[in-house]
Amino acid sequence: MLEGAKSMGAGAATIASARAAVGIGNVFSSLIHSVARNPSLAKQLFGYAILGFALIEAIALFASMMAFLISSVF
Repeated sequence: MLEGAKSMGAGAATIASARAAVGIGNVFSSLIHSVARNPSLAKQLFGYAILGFALIEAIALFASMMAFLISSVF
């Protein structure tokens, strides 16, 4: 029963990876739309997009870390 609970917990933690992929797609999709509307702000918008990418990627890394901790420690 404990192994099943560990597997379910690790699986639930890895769902955040899929959500992070969707979030990264949204960030760069918004970047493309924004640059298409106002090309003169491309450099500033790219900086904001990289910041958003880094924050979303950090969430994915924390989720994968939790999945590994759940599967190995408990």
